[in-house]
Amino acid sequence: MDLMDSLFISLGAAVTIYYGVKVLLFTGLLFPKFWFPLPQSFFSSMGEWAVVTGSSEGIGRAYALELAERGMNIVIMSRTKETLDQVAQKIRDTTGKKVKVIVTDFTKEDVFTEIEDQLKALNIGVLVNNVGILPSTIPSKFLDMEELDQIITKVINCNVKTGAKMCKIVLPGMTKRGKGVILNVSSGVASIPFPLYNLYAASKVFVERLSQGLQAEYKDKGIIIQAVAPFGVSTRLANYPKTNMVNMSPEDFVKCSLQYLAAGDKTYGSIWHMIMGWILQTVPLKVLHAECVLRGIQDYVKKKTANTYTSESDAWSG
Repeated sequence: MDLMDSLFISLGAAVTIYYGVKVLLFTGLLFPKFWFPLPQSFFSSMGEWAVVTGSSEGIGRAYALELAERGMNIVIMSRTKETLDQVAQKIRDTTGKKVKVIVTDFTKEDVFTEIEDQLKALNIGVLVNNVGILPSTIPSKFLDMEELDQIITKVINCNVKTGAKMCKIVLPGMTKRGKGVILNVSSGVASIPFPLYNLYAASKVFVERLSQGLQAEYKDKGIIIQAVAPFGVSTRLANYPKTNMVNMSPEDFVKCSLQYLAAGDKTYGSIWHMIMGWILQTVPLKVLHAECVLRGIQDYVKKKTANTYTSESDAWSG
């Protein structure tokens, strides 16, 4: 009897401690400024320059502006020079920081030798791997997408290959200096198998696993590597939904997500996005993958956009 009493007491204590820690961690997520404080000079202390891919608009542009506000010179990268030049001028006018523009198309095969040459002389303290493409804003089954072979290649080059290549370029300097930050922008849809957005969701799973694996390998070198997995952000890729607590503006999302930099190797970026992630992973996949649900998703998105498939420019994130 004494043995059974001890067993139940120990089990009860373990459960209490487990859920107590859960509550404590959740409290930390509610008050990130208190639990995960970062000094204003934190990012600039990592190095002189921040590199942001896909920074001509949306989340990438917001990261570039925010990091400049925090004292960093910025390298902005995307494929549209005119838009990049506008972002560069905005950064210079509002922050006085230096801006380097690199025009490149990450859907192409051989772009990284030139990028590495342009970055090798810079003291890079922060890398934001943001660039990505969505094959179609209209949810589509795999075989229903037009020009599928080309789409597969572009998604792999842009969403998968680019993040790994940029880490390869930037990590050696960070490990040598013993400090640095890499933010790899994933997506909330990577939380579960996501029909109708298969290629995009699968590519973002790669981003998360690469990011989390690299953090395990290099955290003892003083480097922070974090996957950022937003749900609703009002960008062109998402057809600019109205902003609210869930559908945040890119600027608000970036400011909020940076508060969770010290919270672990993955963040949803805001408490509301975290709740969405938890809900999505709680609903049985049989329900989410039901044909009637998939048709409902397609019909809903079709009502929100006039185009059946996006053009190449419309599919670009950043």
